[in-house]
Amino acid sequence: MILITGANGFVGHKLMELCKDTAASPSLRNVTQEIVNRMIKESNADVVVHTAAISDIGTCEADPEASYFANVQIPMYLAKACKKSDRKLICFSSDQVYSACEDGGPYAEENVKPGNIYAAHKLEMEKRVLDILPSAVMLRAEWMYDYYEKRSNYLMMILNAIHTQDSVSFSSKQFRGITYLKEVAENMDKVILLPGGAYNFGSETTQSIYEVTNKFVDMLGKRLIVKDAPARHNLWMDCSKARKYGVEFSSVIDGLERCARDYELNKRIV
Repeated sequence: MILITGANGFVGHKLMELCKDTAASPSLRNVTQEIVNRMIKESNADVVVHTAAISDIGTCEADPEASYFANVQIPMYLAKACKKSDRKLICFSSDQVYSACEDGGPYAEENVKPGNIYAAHKLEMEKRVLDILPSAVMLRAEWMYDYYEKRSNYLMMILNAIHTQDSVSFSSKQFRGITYLKEVAENMDKVILLPGGAYNFGSETTQSIYEVTNKFVDMLGKRLIVKDAPARHNLWMDCSKARKYGVEFSSVIDGLERCARDYELNKRIV
């Protein structure tokens, strides 16, 4: 069985929907090590997938103590509990660990340099969890999207802009993967078998986010003004390490095309 933290969140709800034999963990708000130990022991889960986090960069900057507890301390509690109960632990990290890298990418797992508090805490989480539990898997996830009205994401941003005829802005000089959330869930069986360590995790691209967005809008047969924004730092990952173990994603463009087919987006957009 797979125990999923953050089961009501953006990533967690999709894992609950598409993965087999899952259970939602209780809330981790204000937990202690003892509470987490008991939760893991009583769950009878073989695998724990930790998706809960404070992921908003601005929120983490405004309250670094809350960010540290959510993004570092709780994963450490989980690592100690999983070690004690002999469970596999998978934690979602972030492509933000590359947010201050000096070269343009694509970045391999060893080329990290966080550029904000959220990124620094995610990187510290990886190191501390792996020190406690070397078999744990850290997934450096990209910006994920899905047709999900409860949370803003790339797909909903584009669809809403098409509907309202607002413009969107992306840089023609920024390269970053974006990932269809369904493919994240579909890869979890293979993720569970990964050796311990950190892995870049998601769709790859050779095109800027500006180019990708223009192609996606054309694919939908719609009109939208896509402005070329000032250059932003790349979050461009080389995902070949995970791919060697059979973790496969569509390219960014192919993933968007698949999502458009799955949700029949042409019929949804008026």
